[in-house]
Amino acid sequence: MKNFQIRIAEEKDTALILDFIRQLAVYEKMLDEVVTTEEELRTNLFQRKHAEIIIGEYNGEPVAFALYFHNFSTFLGKPGLYLEDLFVKPEMRGMGFGKVMLAYLANLAVKRNCGRMEWNVLRWNKPAIDFYAKQGAVPMDGWCTYRLANNALNEMAKK
Repeated sequence: MKNFQIRIAEEKDTALILDFIRQLAVYEKMLDEVVTTEEELRTNLFQRKHAEIIIGEYNGEPVAFALYFHNFSTFLGKPGLYLEDLFVKPEMRGMGFGKVMLAYLANLAVKRNCGRMEWNVLRWNKPAIDFYAKQGAVPMDGWCTYRLANNALNEMAKK
């Protein structure tokens, strides 16, 4: 795709990454849940390397990002690539950037011998659901995501 490039995020991108996270949170109506800081992101992404990020640039300007990490399938005996976030700025949607980003990650998963690639989508996010379906992704009916967070996580840790 002309004038669109994907690059691996660097530590100097931390403020940009936080901005993308906030933009995604606004879109998902969850901005009040964003409590992370640049320092926390810098530590966990670039020093401890808990996740990886790619940035999509159009004409040299950042317009998209994806954050991903590896999980593991005991049934397959292989790692998987888990896509935590894929975000394209609203004004840049429909230009194929999301598809290029997703293809990049699928290629990375294949190169890393991953057995699958997975992510979650909010049930109300019809544009994202339609986009992923168009790429051949299928919802995992029968599975329900559970989460321990905040007080519940701390209470469970005490047991």
